[in-house]
Amino acid sequence: MGLFEKRLDKKVAAYQRELIETHYAEVENMYRQIRGWRHDYRNHIQVMKVYAENGDLEALKRYLDELDTDLSTVDTVLKTGNPMTDAILNSKISLAKSRGIAVHADAHIPVRLGISELDLCCIIGNLMDNAIEASANLPEERRLIRVYMDMKGTQLYISFTNFTSGGKLKKSGGRFATTKGADHGLGLVRVDAIVERLGGYLSRNSEEGAFTTEILLPTHNSSPK
Repeated sequence: MGLFEKRLDKKVAAYQRELIETHYAEVENMYRQIRGWRHDYRNHIQVMKVYAENGDLEALKRYLDELDTDLSTVDTVLKTGNPMTDAILNSKISLAKSRGIAVHADAHIPVRLGISELDLCCIIGNLMDNAIEASANLPEERRLIRVYMDMKGTQLYISFTNFTSGGKLKKSGGRFATTKGADHGLGLVRVDAIVERLGGYLSRNSEEGAFTTEILLPTHNSSPK
């Protein structure tokens, strides 16, 4: 291995450590939000019990209407069937929405996968980060990320699509060029390395006005870490 490759490996490893720390922080934040919702709704139940015991049906109805509105936020939580995927996807979706980016997600994943959850977390996190950064440069009405994840036989299919500013993106050295700096490009390197190690398939496609990444990962027998 040459000096350049060694330096790249060290840079990728450092980026990976930073990414893992960020993702775990996002996951923990998601769990804190869920715990907060549980605590809040215990209090809500107590309030409604008091209204019911006092026979104040009008007050109870008003309170339920307020809760119905508040629940619209909770109902947006994506449930894939895999806890770690739920955590990272929902934290990234929350981040996207805070930046005025709409996310349409349809994801179904078995609870048990023959893939390291850390690997899956890195893949999803990087794909979402790239889509969020690209979408942030667009007018708000064009900011949209589409996420689709499901099983195809024994393989996990992952698809991320985001709108772009117009023309097809250009490739550099066999890769689509990133305008977000060399360090950000390490995320794509990391995704490529994980997919290759797991014996999966990856395709990136730039069409007029849209960029799509598709990944197929075998789940029955992942490669050793």
